[in-house]
Amino acid sequence: MRVGAIDCGTNSIRLLVADRDGEDLTYLARRTEIVRLGQGVDVTGRIADEAMARTLLVAREYAQICREHSVDAVRFVATSASRDAANAGEFVDGVRSAFGSYDVVPEVVSGHEEASLSFTGATGPLRAQNAEAPFLVVDLGGGSTELVLGTDDVEQSISLDIGSVRMTERHLRSDPPTAAEIESAMVDIDAALDEAEKVVDLSAAKTLVGLAGSVTTVTAHALGLSSYDSSRIHGAELTLGQALASCDALLGAGRDERAAYGFMHPGRVDVIGAGALIWRAVVQRVAARACLTEVRTSETDILDGIALSITA
Repeated sequence: MRVGAIDCGTNSIRLLVADRDGEDLTYLARRTEIVRLGQGVDVTGRIADEAMARTLLVAREYAQICREHSVDAVRFVATSASRDAANAGEFVDGVRSAFGSYDVVPEVVSGHEEASLSFTGATGPLRAQNAEAPFLVVDLGGGSTELVLGTDDVEQSISLDIGSVRMTERHLRSDPPTAAEIESAMVDIDAALDEAEKVVDLSAAKTLVGLAGSVTTVTAHALGLSSYDSSRIHGAELTLGQALASCDALLGAGRDERAAYGFMHPGRVDVIGAGALIWRAVVQRVAARACLTEVRTSETDILDGIALSITA
């Protein structure tokens, strides 16, 4: 069947159109737009009017792409920002209107289900490459970060309220951020990872894999790419030194320097420092607990998991 999968997070809204044959996906279209749906939600508890308008505009574009490809079924998963917002009902109505006859309603999934979808999407290629299990999949988003441990299925998972947009808005206001701002952000990040360790056994991980834009951007920097190249980023293995050095470089760079990188999405320029800070903390913590010497990056993620979850 031909499916349309949409992942609407705090920072971006993404689309995958694919033909599904069992557990195999053949990609027909893949799009990412930075809409910052979670703009100000952490402070106001509401989706800002301009953020709502940006997101619904792209939702209408994605609905048209699904129609043009004669998609059989669509699943629209909405994560952190719409899970937190007081005016989420307005967002739901706007999405339903955009997709019309597809009768699509955004599913505001729990952190556990979000983690499960990310795990499913990321681990298929890992198993095909004979990577060593258990896998610890880390989906670093704009509003939240999911840690998921498992082999064939999810065994332990947690969703943490730390993400690139949330930490930027709370702490990293200078350009580049000051030592005091970084220290303040790290209090939140370390506290969240302390909570994660009560639920997820980091020491059990044999393969650490990072997902989503902050991680792929760090990887592009580590690989020295002049432009974003999914084929090189997907499946890339970095040493701890390479990963941590790129996190430090992106965190310490000024806005103009970040914007000048050919691999940098314009919508990620303002939040990549916080994303790099979170990823650095995760990599250091997991490496210390599990004695790992490298990290992997995956371009298959929650979108693939959503597509694989769609049934007739």
